[in-house]
Amino acid sequence: MKHISSRDNPAVKALAKLAGSAGKRGAPVLLDGIHLCQAWLQHHGAPDQAVFDVERLSQPDIAALAAAVPDARCLALDARLMQSVASVESGQGVAFVVTPPLPELPADVQENCVLFDRIQDPGNVGTLLRTCAAAGVKRVFLATGTAAAWSPKVVRSGQGAHFALAIHEHVDLAGLLPRLRVPLVATALDGAQDLYDGNLPAQCAWVFGHEGQGVAAGLLAAARLKVRIPHDMAAVESLNVGAAAAICLFEQRRQALRTRTR
Repeated sequence: MKHISSRDNPAVKALAKLAGSAGKRGAPVLLDGIHLCQAWLQHHGAPDQAVFDVERLSQPDIAALAAAVPDARCLALDARLMQSVASVESGQGVAFVVTPPLPELPADVQENCVLFDRIQDPGNVGTLLRTCAAAGVKRVFLATGTAAAWSPKVVRSGQGAHFALAIHEHVDLAGLLPRLRVPLVATALDGAQDLYDGNLPAQCAWVFGHEGQGVAAGLLAAARLKVRIPHDMAAVESLNVGAAAAICLFEQRRQALRTRTR
């Protein structure tokens, strides 16, 4: 394992630049912290490069990560250098450089999935990805205009959910509709039924929309079912998109589990 102590080292400069990257599609990204690195190893194997705080290499979790990566792919940095490339102030002493997977767009979509329609806040996108994974969704489609799925803030908010999902970015959602073999379900305030008043499809394509504008008109028109979440409209006009998605996905999951146990 190569030990680096100079801030002027090209590898250190490249890592610092990567830590501030926007997570462009197909570009390498930095995974910062023990949990994210463990999750990557579990789902995808060794990273392109592993970077360690030289002073923490004796810690059991970090030592285990170092042992799982070929020595030629590992760098050990002085603590002050490691802090300079960490994407959060309280770095955990390990980061992986990885190239995110680019799954092919399926010809037919026959499973539960979620469409992200121009959701712009990285925290919301990360929360949504985490909610999807927790609800058992395996595939998500992010429209152009949605925050980059592999940007540092989205990855941190996702807390490992990325590795349980097939994530398709820069998708033309209108162009995706002919591929759907499950009904499209949208959240809406007008012309929608109460989420709890009827049976939700066991398999469907949920679409959640832009924080201010909601779901695009064309997608709303294509939806076989539109639902609204009953709440105190006098207090707030609408729910945060992450909260709305969690309520919908877990109500669908609740109904499906109830049906199976009858």
